Amino acid sequence: MFTRVGAAAFKKDLTNTIIFCKALDNPQQKFKTIHVAGTNGKGSTSHMLAAVLQAQGYKTGLYTSPHLKDFRERIRINGKMISKTEVIAFVKNQQKLIERIEPSFFEVTVALAFDHFAKHEVDVAVIEVGLGGRLDSTNIIKPEISVITNISMDHTNMLGNTIEEIAGEKAGIIKKKIPVIIGETQEKSASVFLRKAKEMDAPIVFADDVLIAKDFKIKNTRLSLSVYQNHQIKYKNLICDLTGVYQHKNILTVLESLAILNGQTKFKVSDQSIFNGLKQVKKLTGLQGRWQTLGKNPLVICDTGHNEAGIAEVVKNISQTPFENLHVVFGMVKDKDISGVLSMMPKNAIYYFCKPDLERALDASELKAQAADYQLQGNSFPTVAMAKENAIKSAGINDLVFIGGSTFVVAEAL
Repeated sequence: MFTRVGAAAFKKDLTNTIIFCKALDNPQQKFKTIHVAGTNGKGSTSHMLAAVLQAQGYKTGLYTSPHLKDFRERIRINGKMISKTEVIAFVKNQQKLIERIEPSFFEVTVALAFDHFAKHEVDVAVIEVGLGGRLDSTNIIKPEISVITNISMDHTNMLGNTIEEIAGEKAGIIKKKIPVIIGETQEKSASVFLRKAKEMDAPIVFADDVLIAKDFKIKNTRLSLSVYQNHQIKYKNLICDLTGVYQHKNILTVLESLAILNGQTKFKVSDQSIFNGLKQVKKLTGLQGRWQTLGKNPLVICDTGHNEAGIAEVVKNISQTPFENLHVVFGMVKDKDISGVLSMMPKNAIYYFCKPDLERALDASELKAQAADYQLQGNSFPTVAMAKENAIKSAGINDLVFIGGSTFVVAEAL
């Protein structure tokens, strides 16, 4: 429902999740967890953490959202999706409870994930917040650490109209005495996090205060960088298979989170596992859609960045990619800041405006008309597939075809 219609399907309350999980004998209490929130980067950060923990040999659960192609992507153990039979059996077994308490899609999915991880006896599960934090269905766990990547304007109709208000919702995952790692120091949100951490007596650290990333290189679909702490090199030539330049922020968040995890819990993660895990995040966890190469000659790349902060990073990546001409397959949903995003997109490009197949999607001709106000020129297409096909057909072998604007556009392109 949320995917199709947006805010109307979102319940701002933890009651249903608590009742549902209680009926399941509180599965979320039967394994260790890491909780990850934030506006941008929380998906990549969650997958990187899971990849490193897997590389260390821990049986690792991973709960993320949204999915791109298959609902089961949301619930994985060591990269393997939950089976269809397990999803069907869960819904069938819980049918009466579902009819009685009328949970949302998110609430059922979270309960299913926790039940699945408990039944399969995972050592640890990385749990990504679905939306916000304070009232998100995942916020009934007591994690080893809480991680918040960054804050920007997104889902303002549900989380608030200022950075401070949104940060307040994300800060809701900070628990009593549980260490919290903030990925990015931002002027407007830092004080919100510091205040909440003090209130909860939770140790707090800002990853970019402790670690610095340098020497970026992108070669053969790999990102290479070195990480420094106190002017001393800590990780030399770390390789990551997520190549967006913006990933350096997420890598620092992951490294500091693992350092805190190592120092304060029974979990031990070696440097070797960090190198091995980051090198094969996609292979270990199945992550897709993050500056992902779909084809060459022409180069075809997709990215799920869809709000102002996400698009800013996409535009930065485009500017650092060599090409002759730029072709952009682009679609959006109605409840995003469309004008803010369009104002940031490159003007020197041919656009292929399209509408992903869902109720929330903005009509392609309407998007084209709005884009014209920002000097973005191109044609509109009724489907993502047609827009993608036309872009690739029109592009020269040295051109770049970028596909994005919405997670749903990327899902259909994949």
